[in-house]
Amino acid sequence: MPSVGAALGVEGFTNTLDLPEAPRYVVFLVDGLGLELLREHADAAPFLSSLHNVDDVVCGVPSTTVTSLTSLGTGVRGGEHGMVGYTSRVPETGRRLNSLKWDQPIDPTVWQPHPTVLQQLLAAGVSASSVNDAKFEGTGLTVCSQRGVPFHGISSVYERLDVVVDVIESAPRSVAYAYESRLDHTGHGKGCTSPEWREMLTTIDTELAELRDELPRDAVLVVTADHGMIDLPFEHRFDVDTVPRLLDDVELLAGEARFRHLYTHPGAAEDVAARWRSVLGDQVVVRTQDGIEDWFGPIAPQVRGRIGDVVVASLRDFAVFSSREFNVELKMTGFHGSITEAELRIPVLVGT
Repeated sequence: MPSVGAALGVEGFTNTLDLPEAPRYVVFLVDGLGLELLREHADAAPFLSSLHNVDDVVCGVPSTTVTSLTSLGTGVRGGEHGMVGYTSRVPETGRRLNSLKWDQPIDPTVWQPHPTVLQQLLAAGVSASSVNDAKFEGTGLTVCSQRGVPFHGISSVYERLDVVVDVIESAPRSVAYAYESRLDHTGHGKGCTSPEWREMLTTIDTELAELRDELPRDAVLVVTADHGMIDLPFEHRFDVDTVPRLLDDVELLAGEARFRHLYTHPGAAEDVAARWRSVLGDQVVVRTQDGIEDWFGPIAPQVRGRIGDVVVASLRDFAVFSSREFNVELKMTGFHGSITEAELRIPVLVGT
């Protein structure tokens, strides 16, 4: 988004991605469209595969929707904006916040205090809008990642196309953010290498080709993603509840299967980390909070307590489940959240 701001000619932003200068931009995020998946299934997405890709872009850690959408929206990393995982601890109460459901009584503008880039562009005179499913209006994640600009709630793909085109055409300088969730949902349910996933990829590819055709010629379409995805075989699903000693000194378990936050009793982090390394070996990377800035970026004081005293990132096709705390995850097929190339690398596809 900061690169888009610079490409629109707004002062104070840097065009790190070297995007082309243009008076209108559409930033379209396809949830779950990892770069490795797109390249592996290029034949199922001829339009997207034909676009120029900005190389060497990663989504950040953890590679999960709430963190990535807020990083995209604000231009800062998780350690600053505070959306550090799908679930994380509220330090003031010790309760677990689900950042998608927003199931704790927390003001999202306090939890995530940074202004959005869209908000800043609007203040600079650019007509900025968010186009998304109507059900997401006013949710905690929307407020954290897209606040400060008009929200156009839509109920269908066809309505989305019309609304995006309308808002882009409504002003000589304009930017719209749009979001697509179906590929991620299909991957979680059926797997990201399933026939159903490929069919959904082709559907979305066709829709985006139509959107590009309908946009004004002076508009640039940027298609990106929040993370990639991998499928997990059932034999590589480790249920932590079957080895109770791993939860000794752990007050709260959070995160998600591929990236766990462990909140420990005071002074127990090193012992807990050593225990997890001993049991899980090279299937995971286990870290305490010492030296995790390369994952989360600079960590603001108010964010530090939201990150696990121990964090566990799964490697290859392994993950850490809890049948007691997160039973629904065991029903899924596709996963993300960790530090592998398949999960971190995302496309930035530029359609001029």
